[in-house]
Amino acid sequence: MEFMLQEATIRQLQQAMELGEQTAVSLTTAYMQRIAEIDQDGPLLRSVIELNPDAIYIAMQMDQERAAGQVRSELHGIPVLIKDNINTGDHMHTTAGSLALADSFAPEDAFLVKKLRAAGAVILGKTNLTEMANFMAIDMKNGYSSRGGQTLNPYGPGQLDVGGSSSGSGAAVAANLCVVAVGTETNGSIMSPSANNSLVGIKPTLGLISRTGIIPITYTQDTAGPMARTVTDAAILLGILAGQDEQDIATLASPADTIDYTTSLDPEGLRGARIGINRYYMKDLTEEERTIMEASIEAMRHAGAVIVEGTNLAESAEEPTVLLYEFKSALNRYLSTLGPGAPVRTLKEMIDYNHLHHRETLKYGQDILLTAEYETSGRMTESKYIQHRLQYLKNAREDGIDRLLREHQLDAIFSPRFTDTPAVAGYPCIIVPAGYRRDGLPFGINFMGTAYSEPELIRIAYAFEQVVPARRSPVL
Repeated sequence: MEFMLQEATIRQLQQAMELGEQTAVSLTTAYMQRIAEIDQDGPLLRSVIELNPDAIYIAMQMDQERAAGQVRSELHGIPVLIKDNINTGDHMHTTAGSLALADSFAPEDAFLVKKLRAAGAVILGKTNLTEMANFMAIDMKNGYSSRGGQTLNPYGPGQLDVGGSSSGSGAAVAANLCVVAVGTETNGSIMSPSANNSLVGIKPTLGLISRTGIIPITYTQDTAGPMARTVTDAAILLGILAGQDEQDIATLASPADTIDYTTSLDPEGLRGARIGINRYYMKDLTEEERTIMEASIEAMRHAGAVIVEGTNLAESAEEPTVLLYEFKSALNRYLSTLGPGAPVRTLKEMIDYNHLHHRETLKYGQDILLTAEYETSGRMTESKYIQHRLQYLKNAREDGIDRLLREHQLDAIFSPRFTDTPAVAGYPCIIVPAGYRRDGLPFGINFMGTAYSEPELIRIAYAFEQVVPARRSPVL
């Protein structure tokens, strides 16, 4: 029997609540039941790592407010899942999938969680992820964590790559375990699972969304972002998450504290838009994927876009060097905020815990953690780090995305799946479903732009979604 909320959007659910056909409580319990049936049983997707014991009570409060005529935002009463590297100062743990942090409770909500609560969202629970946001072991499988097990792709459980590291957020939204979810990205961690789960994912400009209260990898690339089934829902969630935070200086450069991104939802958004085609990654695509990409380009052309060739954008370089040098400092700083009762208080203590419990924690090893601890100072004064950071930034921004946009007068750059360049630059990108391979794996295409160009990218992505309505729900 088809799930009664299958593919339901935020605005459809808001209308149902306004008409009295649904309540925040009925939505919350329906998604909880679905999590029980297909996530923790049935196909056993393992996308949800922990449920919020307060979710129903939050939903009851939102229903009471609605009955009194108070609706906080379009997220009022909407169940949302968040990645388990984002702090909640409630009864849920924050662990990044690590058993070393399995007993860790954050002292307070992350800034973005405070914004979700203020908007009236129902925090339904936390999602599994590739452990430590895929910065623990080089060979770790996407979607695996020692605390949460292996998350599966609902389009081919056990057969198809779920993508990472926001694997649980991707699988949960795709399988209709929630309306929308929050993921985080350092390099592809929103884009990859969004592509592999036929979702819309937005990796925003670094600083658009506060990093306060998120278990980090790096200072220069980490950001949270929305994952949804439609561009509209992603735009709604982005508008809620964005905002200036006094504790995160990167957010103070944002051009505005609040932006309504839904004003960019223009079905004619491709008409006259100059779209540069990045064919650098064509060599890495299968014949099926190339066919989907070319069909997407033709669809944009027919929708009135100006297709500009000769705008290839190569990879930025070996950016993991920068991440390694920043990780030790960033993680140690985060762990210090957990207080003296924290189960581990440094990267070194986490490594030692994993060694002591290696049967449970080191299925794939911890070579990245070891390199960060023993081969970097944590002070970020090494010449190699400084030179690499400055060169990567120049390659990705001035000599990369900004150069192509300027020289070809582009509104956006189009690319298959995702590239590392927007991540290194700290620039936004948005991925949209474009089709499926014969084995069932979804294929997404990516639009990227310069800093704070989210409104333009959303306008283009929304128009693309209208002419290429590719997403279909997985059969479970």
